[in-house]
Amino acid sequence: MFSLDRWQEIFQTIAKNKLRTFLSGFTVALGIFIFVILFGFGNGLENTFKEKFLDDATNTLRLFAGKTSKPYKGFKSNRQIEFRNSDIEDIKLNFPFYLQYISPRIQRYSISSYKNQSNNYPTRGVSPSHSYFEKTIIMKGRFINENDLKLKSKNVVIGRLVAIDLFKQEEPLGKFISLGDVAFKVVGVFQDEGGDNEERIIYMPYTTRQLLEKSNDKVDQILVSFKPKLGAKIAMVFEKKLRLFLKNKKSIDPTDKNGIYVRNVAQQLEQNQLFASVLKYIVTFVGLGTLLAGIIGISNIMVFVVKERTKELGVRKALGATPRSVIGMILQESIFITTLSGFIGMIIGVIILKNLGDTLDDYFITDPFINISTAVFSTFILIIFGAIAGYIPAKRAASIKPIVALRDE
Repeated sequence: MFSLDRWQEIFQTIAKNKLRTFLSGFTVALGIFIFVILFGFGNGLENTFKEKFLDDATNTLRLFAGKTSKPYKGFKSNRQIEFRNSDIEDIKLNFPFYLQYISPRIQRYSISSYKNQSNNYPTRGVSPSHSYFEKTIIMKGRFINENDLKLKSKNVVIGRLVAIDLFKQEEPLGKFISLGDVAFKVVGVFQDEGGDNEERIIYMPYTTRQLLEKSNDKVDQILVSFKPKLGAKIAMVFEKKLRLFLKNKKSIDPTDKNGIYVRNVAQQLEQNQLFASVLKYIVTFVGLGTLLAGIIGISNIMVFVVKERTKELGVRKALGATPRSVIGMILQESIFITTLSGFIGMIIGVIILKNLGDTLDDYFITDPFINISTAVFSTFILIIFGAIAGYIPAKRAASIKPIVALRDE
């Protein structure tokens, strides 16, 4: 039941004991503030890992050719393995159950120029499905298509920053740029969430790149995506089968780890996410420790507060106050201070997190945040323990006989 007299008495007590009230409130506010900030930083670390490792497709295997380290079937060790167009067709033919997309990649660097502007950019010879692997976003025009591959056309798709560097304010679509001594038509402009380096790339049909290199059929890398519905375990089976298939085709010892390299992006992503989660748990644990320290601080202060008011409580009991009313008064004051201070600390913490944005990117913390529900729940936990911290000494004080309390020094 609401009692105006009790509230007036609580405010009078607070006004008479400003320092004590400030210390109590500051301990609570600081505890919840540090918890909110640390929990937000944990989410910021997780955001960084998602940004760094989720900008490309995750159901992907990247195949690289290396040098053998063991002799096999009459071949000497240290033999350079090469991928060719036929390998792509054989993978399509032998793994239809697993396969979703496949694309070769041939990367070179070339001086690219338009009018008086020039720069050295990486160029990639790819197929149309390559846009899936890199999550390429077409801003203008189109990406490489099947017709480009068949005709070995001299068409290119340039990154957003390439367009800015070479064309400035001019519209790039339909214009011709020089890659070395060869002119290519710009048919598209793309952007990529992977960052600036990804937007300084020029894509062309891989068949065109092979034509420029004396009509060979060599491929640097093969990118393979498996059907997402298969799951991580089946993906591991696919990786193993694909590795053995290529080793058998290229006459590589099955136990040779250096002939062909397979990078399973999904497996690496899972490991990185696990690492990010561990970091978040550590930060959260530190935050909970801070919250616990705040609760202990409140307990110590409440013990001191009740001890300081022992005589006052003795007078109240001598005048007829019941133990229940004494406990209720102390608890009400404790909960009021804890609630007010806790929400002040929470609000300040949430506001700071919202205003940090990307200012901590250099420390691998991106857009730190905390869900309001989590922040409010943590504050209520602190309030509940603050009430318990006040109840225990209050109950002990209420049980003291008035004559004993009045003699307290």
